[in-house]
Amino acid sequence: MTRDRHTVLAPSAVEAPVELLPGTAPSPPTARARLLALLRHHRRLLVPLAVAVLLLQMAVAMITTAVEQTPTIDEPVYVGTAAVYLHEHSLRLNPEHPPLGKLIVAAGVAAAGPHFDRHFEGNQGQMGRHLLYESGNDPWRLMLWARLPVIVLTLLFGLVVFSFGSELAGAVGGLGALALYAFSPDVVAHGSLATLDVPAAGFVLTSVWLLWRARRRPRLCLPLAGLALGAAVATKMNTLAAVPVLLLLAGLSVWHARYTSAPGAHRKLLVRAVAGAALVALVAVAVVWASYLVVDTRLRWTPSAGQVPVVHGLRGQLAGLLPFPEAYRDGMRMQFGLENAHWEGFLFGRHYEGSRWYYLPAALLVKTPLGMLALWAAGTVAFVTSHQLRPVAPYLLLPTAVLLAAAMEGERNFGVRYAIFVPMFGALAAIGVLALRRRWVPFVAAGLLVFVAVSSLRTFPFYLPYANEAFGGSAKTHERLHDSNVDWGQDLGRLADRLRDRYAGQHVWLVYKGSGVPSYYGIRASDPRRQPERKVRGLLVVSDSSIAKATGRLAVLIHTSHEVDEVGHSITIFRR
Repeated sequence: MTRDRHTVLAPSAVEAPVELLPGTAPSPPTARARLLALLRHHRRLLVPLAVAVLLLQMAVAMITTAVEQTPTIDEPVYVGTAAVYLHEHSLRLNPEHPPLGKLIVAAGVAAAGPHFDRHFEGNQGQMGRHLLYESGNDPWRLMLWARLPVIVLTLLFGLVVFSFGSELAGAVGGLGALALYAFSPDVVAHGSLATLDVPAAGFVLTSVWLLWRARRRPRLCLPLAGLALGAAVATKMNTLAAVPVLLLLAGLSVWHARYTSAPGAHRKLLVRAVAGAALVALVAVAVVWASYLVVDTRLRWTPSAGQVPVVHGLRGQLAGLLPFPEAYRDGMRMQFGLENAHWEGFLFGRHYEGSRWYYLPAALLVKTPLGMLALWAAGTVAFVTSHQLRPVAPYLLLPTAVLLAAAMEGERNFGVRYAIFVPMFGALAAIGVLALRRRWVPFVAAGLLVFVAVSSLRTFPFYLPYANEAFGGSAKTHERLHDSNVDWGQDLGRLADRLRDRYAGQHVWLVYKGSGVPSYYGIRASDPRRQPERKVRGLLVVSDSSIAKATGRLAVLIHTSHEVDEVGHSITIFRR
């Protein structure tokens, strides 16, 4: 691979020609030389083919997951809200999140064309349940269509990863970054759901890539970076933490693009840098406003009594100063209110109240393939220490660090989905290993990539409860983590199949944590917590998240039962 003038690092894939002495005949080409010549000749075909293969396997994994999983806890809320957007053009549901992510889901909901009851007036959870299970719609079909736009968007973000990696380290670096992205169990798991985490993180990544490109073409890339940043902020509010960093990077890119050593030019450069950052900010704000106007051109928003908490102090001032619609600012206040609520967590077998600052790093350690962790660490060290990589280090490492620090401050220890940007940016940070000029580096890196792929493929199609081999694999995740890390209500359909195939006719006692309706899938069960212990006989079926936080009567029932089966690594079946 010849060095491109825009790449930061690009190890040569073609040996330099050897000059011959006068009068000597060229020696016959070696096998290695013939192989390199063949690869060079077919490079234009091989690289797109490799990209297509990686994205195809990712698409198969996500679509299979989307087809087999029942609704997770958050999905009915977003799907129901998307239907309200389409039919009522109202902002009344799910105001704690901006509209754009739900508008993306709405594209799939519109394609499915479900029956919508305009007279139903329940809350957002009730609306989702009513749409899926009480309106004559097929929840399997509707959920698949709702998930497809997010799947497509996740694949497009894969192209961003490849393009960014190729600009940094040539085609080899781009393919390596794409492989890490495509085989990330967390990205596959959450990229196949009608939720907001992957779209929000992917838009931030896209904005960073465009800001990097703005170092060469600021007039074109700065407005596009503003569009992507606005899309992130209009999808999920936690991305606001990255806004100051990205505006700083916008100014840095303009400074680099227009830099000159002429006397007195620094003041003009500073003005241009500030103007570039302001342009990105203005475009981002416009995107947020547009996302609300698409739902309701009149921006009607009247919160119900007590819906929006009063937020004091710096947080309250911040919410009031945001240059966004009132519905957005109230949604921000609701998010702050949620942070002040009472939450419980579960980490490494310990059930606790409140939060732990180290929860997300610990959860990422469990749920990231070991080879990926090694490549992230080596690549990050290379970016920090290598002079060659120093220009790109702020673009990859600063947004990741700031977003992770903000997420670690949160009170809701519910899963690595709150840090889904880490495997996205980590896939690019990993290619820093190419800066290590050692002959063994490419072979070790390739071996680690294969290890990542094998580990990821082994968990198919149970990506949500994935854990790496050091922590016992997916079957042991529930012993260390809970909620969306392992059990988000996704296996209700698989449970119905298991009960029908293996335990037909037996009495079932069920404690299910999720948004699905067990009776719809043919599960006839009773709640064991409402009966005396002596009457609970037969099969006791409990979601693993409920096991993790079991207390009182449920804890007694579990401890006095015998485990006989499990479903999807997220639901355990006991016999009493």
